[in-house]
Amino acid sequence: MARLFGTDGVRGVANRDLTPELVFRLGRAAVRALGAGERPSLVVGRDTRASGEMLEAALAAGICSAGGDVLHLGVIPTPGVAFLVTDLGATAGAVISASHNPPEYNGIKFFSAEGMKLADAVEGEIERLVDDEAGPRPQDPGRIVQEDEDGAERYLEHLVAAAEGTLGGMTVVVDCANGAAHGLAPALLERLGAEVYAIGDAPDGSNINVGFGATSPEAMAEAVRRFGADAGVAHDGDADRAILADAEGNLVDGDQILAACAIDMHEEGALAKDTVVTTTMANLGFRRAMEDAGIAILETDVGDRYVLEEMLRSGAVLGGEQSGHVIFLDRATTGDGLLTAARFLGLSRRKGVSVAELAACMQRFPQVLVAVEVGDRDAVARAEAVWQAVAAAEAALGSRGRVLVRPSGTEPVVRVMVEAETEGEARGHAEAIAEAVRTALA
Repeated sequence: MARLFGTDGVRGVANRDLTPELVFRLGRAAVRALGAGERPSLVVGRDTRASGEMLEAALAAGICSAGGDVLHLGVIPTPGVAFLVTDLGATAGAVISASHNPPEYNGIKFFSAEGMKLADAVEGEIERLVDDEAGPRPQDPGRIVQEDEDGAERYLEHLVAAAEGTLGGMTVVVDCANGAAHGLAPALLERLGAEVYAIGDAPDGSNINVGFGATSPEAMAEAVRRFGADAGVAHDGDADRAILADAEGNLVDGDQILAACAIDMHEEGALAKDTVVTTTMANLGFRRAMEDAGIAILETDVGDRYVLEEMLRSGAVLGGEQSGHVIFLDRATTGDGLLTAARFLGLSRRKGVSVAELAACMQRFPQVLVAVEVGDRDAVARAEAVWQAVAAAEAALGSRGRVLVRPSGTEPVVRVMVEAETEGEARGHAEAIAEAVRTALA
């Protein structure tokens, strides 16, 4: 069987790749892998996709079939599920969401009792059990507990406490991507004292991530200019990431958010080991800013789960990705877009500087990313012509830029990233390498 789990759970087009039958078996397998021989309880949340209700029912049936109990959380951000696993003392958690992917997709990701994404070995055990029909079918099956209406409020109260500051006097646009944060994200900013304009807050089951959200931040940036706001925030469909904008509508990405928070924590003596964890995608400007500030960098593969694993291994308390996943390990066990926005905007308010001034702690080098659709994304590792093109670009750039080629962890795509001192130079090298990928993997 092909590997089910990618870098962020199991994903595919709902009812075609990710069928109710598969999700039922995933629920049964998760109970057997995570239940530790006792009657387990799993909290289950979802985003706003129309397919979510169908897959939620299938997952709950699978969990109950194997003797586990289900506590429905309803529509809630992914980090809310991670928080409530521990807050409720559950055995594990599951989220039905495809995050930033288009509406026709959906996915399943699991959290441990500690509220953390599962290790590769545990996911491998779930995969092994998916097609094992010999598993137990207890005479006393699990029960489904109706939606916990207090769960979202407890998560919101946690976020207010974790924000470590207020936003009084700020006007903020928040783009909810018509996703899981459409109620909680505006509520959080309002409780922190901001005047809030919400967009992308009318989900209908088929408009998640369509023209709104962290993958289309232009809508948020335009709204910031239209309303004359001090800042903007764009979340993705499950709200585990945040992209911001300053008062002029200039975007502030995860590298800039991470840099500002790292420097502040370093100055306050709160940055454990004076170290921050990031990925291979981090901008060259981020790396130089950390070096100038005396902060060490630990680098991982792309994926916030790998960032978290390195944080736990090294003892770091801050890590993140350019895409807007930021982990404040003293306050959360996974990337949390709502918390990220609150902490960054709160830092701007506390320091008495604008979002633009705060983001200027690093110079962002032009970075061009080209996604090439391919039949076999893993074949790029064996494509000699591609790596010859990479070598040629690296020789031309020298220390003035950087090249990264990698297969996507969730889509049939090879991603080509080039950084350089000018966008034209970066784009030229990126397109040349992308063409080599197309030719080699056609």
